Amino acid sequence: MAAAPVWSVDPRTGKQREQVGVETTASGVDTAVRAAHAAREALADRTVRVELLRAAAEELEAGREETVRTADAESALGDARLGGELSRTTAQLRAFADEVEDGRYLGIVIDHPDPSATPPRPDLRRYKIPLGVVAVYGASNFPLAFSVPGGDTASALAAGCPVVVKAHPDHPATSELCGAALRRAAVRVGLPEDTVSVVHGFEAGVELVRHPLVAAAGFTGSVRGGRALFDAAAARPVPIPFHGELGSLNPVVVTEAAAAERAEQIGGGLAGSMTLGSGQFCTKPGLVLVPEGDAGDRLLDSLADKVAAVGPGPMLDSRMLSAFIEGVASRTELDGVEAPVAVRPDADGGNSVGAGVLTVPAGKLVADGPHRLLLEECFGPVTVVVRYQDDDEIIAVLGRLSGNLTATVQLSEAESAGTDADARGAALLRQLTGLAGRVLVDGWPTGVAVAPAQQHGGPYPATTTPTTSVGATAIERWLRPVTYQDTPEALLPPELRESNPLNLPRRVSAT
Repeated sequence: MAAAPVWSVDPRTGKQREQVGVETTASGVDTAVRAAHAAREALADRTVRVELLRAAAEELEAGREETVRTADAESALGDARLGGELSRTTAQLRAFADEVEDGRYLGIVIDHPDPSATPPRPDLRRYKIPLGVVAVYGASNFPLAFSVPGGDTASALAAGCPVVVKAHPDHPATSELCGAALRRAAVRVGLPEDTVSVVHGFEAGVELVRHPLVAAAGFTGSVRGGRALFDAAAARPVPIPFHGELGSLNPVVVTEAAAAERAEQIGGGLAGSMTLGSGQFCTKPGLVLVPEGDAGDRLLDSLADKVAAVGPGPMLDSRMLSAFIEGVASRTELDGVEAPVAVRPDADGGNSVGAGVLTVPAGKLVADGPHRLLLEECFGPVTVVVRYQDDDEIIAVLGRLSGNLTATVQLSEAESAGTDADARGAALLRQLTGLAGRVLVDGWPTGVAVAPAQQHGGPYPATTTPTTSVGATAIERWLRPVTYQDTPEALLPPELRESNPLNLPRRVSAT
């Protein structure tokens, strides 16, 4: 049977643009993985990895115009947004090059022998080594920063792991362009071009996570798809780490004092955040606790006015549009749920949709029942405003939530300063810290800075492991520690030798 074609589709019209290729067969996946596995030794050289990451950034910049144009044709995200995303992508490649050059990620620890210790301590030398071939699954909503040349690929290559990327079906042409750029970069610095490769198709993705030479996987996408791959990774004869970002509600708590102090400002900020990118950011605020009463009403009015004024925006594909419309409809049918701003499908029948706002009394969410649906992510431009009467209802609703990427609290000036005896702001922060990997005060979660201190990951189902996919520490996902005991100097890796020939940062115990 002939392999199925891979089509590039225009999300604005739903029409096919061009055939990019064909879906990768099981044999093709096996060839790609084995070729990547063979590249491990060449990629072990840290200096070459630094050169690779910087060359990859240069190759992507050289093809900027064509890449942005193609990505927009496949995602409808716009040249400005995609140009910024490409800059972010090249910046994180360079940032990982700096991280590899610095060497702190190796976590070198040397404990000299101490026969007087109880028990006696031998000579111990510890550092981290790459896991092996990494499978990366491209995301739908970031065709550059979380796809073929994105953070998972960059951090895996930085760790010394060859990569096989399963391209997302929404942007196969963009994936091929970026894959070719990374392969050119590999050849430029003397590495095999199969240090990075791209495969296509649903079955290829399944074959990839099951392949015995794949040592770990990184995924960004839906709970359903990610959980299926996670289960497959765990069910292998030799299970592997599966670092999946699956879904997040990103709750926001607005205190009564904050609403009284700046209702209109908070309403406008929320509208901008939840409609950004047609609500298709993994950090979109999807559940917002707002007080009952005049201040909360003013906030809701401001939010509704701003959201109603936003024109329809395109969803990434027709499947996501259908799922979004159905998800909003099922939520709107629940008892007590109202829609101050109704979601508005495109009158022309395209993939665009207008943003909406739903409201519900907090009491509806406290007990088990159909309203539990409101505590699940609805991917697209809608947010649920939960009207609470007191702190007990805030605590009860937050207690019903699963893990999230982010959690936000909007405080009054006095609450932020702690002048209200600490009880409010500090208590809310403690509760939100248990729910999310990144906790914000008086801000909005959309927009994830690429910085060493960043944490983009949280308790399940936000992510499957307590790690980050953004920032320097993302490299740790693709490494494992190993310790050498009483090993002669000549047999030690250079990184662990007493003379420190590579001049790497290390922690050394007293002799």
